[in-house]
Amino acid sequence: MIILLKLFLAHLVGDFLLQPKAWVEDKEKEKIKSIKLYLHILLHGLLLLLFLWNWNLWGLVILITIFHGFIDILKLYYQNENKKAEWFFKDQILHLLSIIALYYIWFQPALHLDKVFQNPILWIYLTALLFLSVATGIIIQMLMSNWSQQISDGKDKSLNNAGKYIGILERLFVFILIITAHWEAIGFLLAAKSVFRFGDLKESKDRKLTEYILIGTLLSFGIAIITGILVVQLTSIYKV
Repeated sequence: MIILLKLFLAHLVGDFLLQPKAWVEDKEKEKIKSIKLYLHILLHGLLLLLFLWNWNLWGLVILITIFHGFIDILKLYYQNENKKAEWFFKDQILHLLSIIALYYIWFQPALHLDKVFQNPILWIYLTALLFLSVATGIIIQMLMSNWSQQISDGKDKSLNNAGKYIGILERLFVFILIITAHWEAIGFLLAAKSVFRFGDLKESKDRKLTEYILIGTLLSFGIAIITGILVVQLTSIYKV
């Protein structure tokens, strides 16, 4: 496992710490003709050798370096100005998946996936996360659908889907704080959201909007808290 961590660290150093902005711009402009692209790929190979410090793993280093270069070239030709953020995440996911796949192919460690997937605690957490991230947002939306029509004025100035993602993040934060027994931090999170929302509510001078936001926030926090408590109780049964 320490080797896998070293592979991840080498990737992070090469892609973030030791990749100047000028190199990125040159690669995006010249693509496969860019000298900086090949310097970047070579740097990754050298970093892998440095972090592993084991010449017996030179084959693994070459494979990871080749895959890294191929993924970078793929990104250069498929990304555009509108999809830079999307391809940044795709690029990093592909890099990490290739490192993990090559590591397991090279060393062939025992995985014991049957034990992992038969663990009830895993399924409890997966169910809770899916419920809080996807289902809860729809439930709150349906519960508040009548009120949302009353406050809609066609002058929505918020970012696209911003409220949806804020709700998902706040529920996940509350859930994590509960299962890690940091209840006091939930009050801080609620207070922080109230501070940021205070300006909107003050400017709107709309009682309906104030009530709508308050109800939505309390529903979101309430469902997250109840889910967190249930998960703690269920997992405690299987931990005994």
